[in-house]
Amino acid sequence: MSTANKPRIVVLGAGFGGLELTTLLSEAMGDSIDVTLIDQSDSFVFGFSKLDVMFGLKTPQAVRLPYKCYAKPGVRMLKRAITGIDPDRRRVTTNDGEFDADYLVIALGAEYDFDATPGLSGTNEFYTLAGAERLRDVLPTFKKGKAIVGVCGAPYKCPPAPSECVLMLHDYLLRQGVRQACEIALVLPLDSPVPPSPDTSKALLAAFAERDIKFIPSRRVASVDNARNVAVLHDGTEMPFNLFLGVPKHRVPPVVLESGMAENGWIPVNPRTLETKYENVYAVGDGANTGTPKAGVFAEGAARAVASALVAKLRQSGSGSLYDGFGTCYIEFGGGRIGKVEVDFFSGPAPTGNYYEPSVALRADKETFGSSRRSRWFGL
Repeated sequence: MSTANKPRIVVLGAGFGGLELTTLLSEAMGDSIDVTLIDQSDSFVFGFSKLDVMFGLKTPQAVRLPYKCYAKPGVRMLKRAITGIDPDRRRVTTNDGEFDADYLVIALGAEYDFDATPGLSGTNEFYTLAGAERLRDVLPTFKKGKAIVGVCGAPYKCPPAPSECVLMLHDYLLRQGVRQACEIALVLPLDSPVPPSPDTSKALLAAFAERDIKFIPSRRVASVDNARNVAVLHDGTEMPFNLFLGVPKHRVPPVVLESGMAENGWIPVNPRTLETKYENVYAVGDGANTGTPKAGVFAEGAARAVASALVAKLRQSGSGSLYDGFGTCYIEFGGGRIGKVEVDFFSGPAPTGNYYEPSVALRADKETFGSSRRSRWFGL
């Protein structure tokens, strides 16, 4: 069917936000709109899958969901490198052509700024799939000494992930039979593991204490001296290590910085509508400064709000729904048990969280979370 005279919606980034947004638009409008979804990658990977790869629980191939399997009426999926964004004109330049939009949605997420932390690029990190793959081969060589999981700045994706990492590392070292010869420490720039939910933080702190994991709050790793194997915290404290697992400082991709859309590293938006200061330009997901965590489930919720607003505009009926700032996160506690926290950021004067004790039964919930989206987006 010809796309002439159809409303043109261009979505940049096929993560949680972009995939859910375009799926909803397709379900609501079908072939009556022209939606272009652009991403430079070949495949999608759930963030939690990287820990599975790192600890040898899954292969890299098993966690990749190929974009070639994404097929929705009214949506074309293109692999392109985005080289320029003009938010005033709603024009996107790529390595293979330009795209003009009636509605433009930035869902490019957050990228990792390795250069912001001197020495970090010379050590290990587990927030990229490539980094998790490398660590899968590095971990068996760690048999004694000090392991540090160090976060280099906030905000960062999936706030519970560093806590999950130290708990899963504890289990891994137990399986290897070397835990007694190893020390584990977590350096976090937050005052607690999950600030919106004191109950969740309390449970994680208890789990750390039970497993002899040292927790160092309200600090960040400012540099890594690989020649001396020392992590230097922002207050000058030096922590020697035999194994360093870093979480890089985050920021929006350079192409977003160059567009002029970002302020202080992130895209300012109306937190309830995800509108930017540019007409008919929205931002969802980790790159948008909404006041909610940088996690897939929150990007998904923001995408639902934008989809409802766009459908209302296109149908010239209603006004769409507001982003509710609600999300559920599953947390690996080790020993096969999963905890859960539900966080509500917008209903009250302050964020609130409901905590669910770790259990083996909640693992099924987490698996359903992943499989339902794999099926919905990719038909797999």
